[in-house]
Amino acid sequence: MTTVVPAKRFRAMRETVPTIDQVMVEERAASFTKRSIKTDAKLAGLKMAVSMMDLTTLEGKDTPGKVAYLCRKALRPIDGKYDVPSCAAVCVYPNMVKHARKFLGDNSPVNVASVATGFPSGQFPLRTKLEETRRAVGDGANEIDMVIDRCAFLSGDYGKVFDEIAATKEVCGEVHLKVILETGELVTYDNVRLASQIGMEAGGDFIKTSTGKVSPAATMPVTLVMLEAIRDYFFATGIRIGMKPAGGIRNSKQALAYLVMVKETLGDDWLSPELFRFGASTLVNDVLMQIVKTSDGNYQSADYFSQP
Repeated sequence: MTTVVPAKRFRAMRETVPTIDQVMVEERAASFTKRSIKTDAKLAGLKMAVSMMDLTTLEGKDTPGKVAYLCRKALRPIDGKYDVPSCAAVCVYPNMVKHARKFLGDNSPVNVASVATGFPSGQFPLRTKLEETRRAVGDGANEIDMVIDRCAFLSGDYGKVFDEIAATKEVCGEVHLKVILETGELVTYDNVRLASQIGMEAGGDFIKTSTGKVSPAATMPVTLVMLEAIRDYFFATGIRIGMKPAGGIRNSKQALAYLVMVKETLGDDWLSPELFRFGASTLVNDVLMQIVKTSDGNYQSADYFSQP
């Protein structure tokens, strides 16, 4: 049964959710980029980053063959001698879930994630959104990445946003639900903070910055606002919610800065693919190149790495 929350609850939430100090959050986020990480710690961080990546293909020209290629890359990102773990997941459109599941099998270390609920716009009727979710789950998705209705949110209809998340989670059952806020369209940090709270209270297992289809996508200040929302929610409820910045993270230096931010904001428990992900297929090869450089002392050309 879909949870319906009275409008007065959202008025109270709006009043109690902290206001974000833009200057402070941007200064704090910038500070994480100044940490010095060397040698063994750097190598461990880079491998951890690979284990947290969701390799993604969300194009109209996607084919079963392209999805199989992505799955192969996720399972073995680089030669085994470098001892690099598999990626966390592959993320595909609902129509491609069955092909990813067929390639990976039922006991793969790589999860199958699928975007749903009218990705990327969110401008579909709820019945259609739920049917799309139900189909992806039925075809073998371990995770659903849903996108909220930004029109409803920006119009102040927070109840609709909450109810659609709750209804989607009900269809997901045990399948993990990542709630995409599309922060580039939410305009203010205060909106990001409120949307994060709604996403968590409505039943999301993760909150996620972006679809990757809108600019700006993930930024460190926005991610910090969301991490602090997760921290406050954990202190209030004891429930651990995951975080996924997606889009705009393109090199290993940025990835390490995000991991520092997670550690210093939420602690070591969140330094795990179960609670933190990168949605950044363009990131993986830069990280792999840095792993080779750190391990062997020599750079390899990008031509030596298969494209995700």
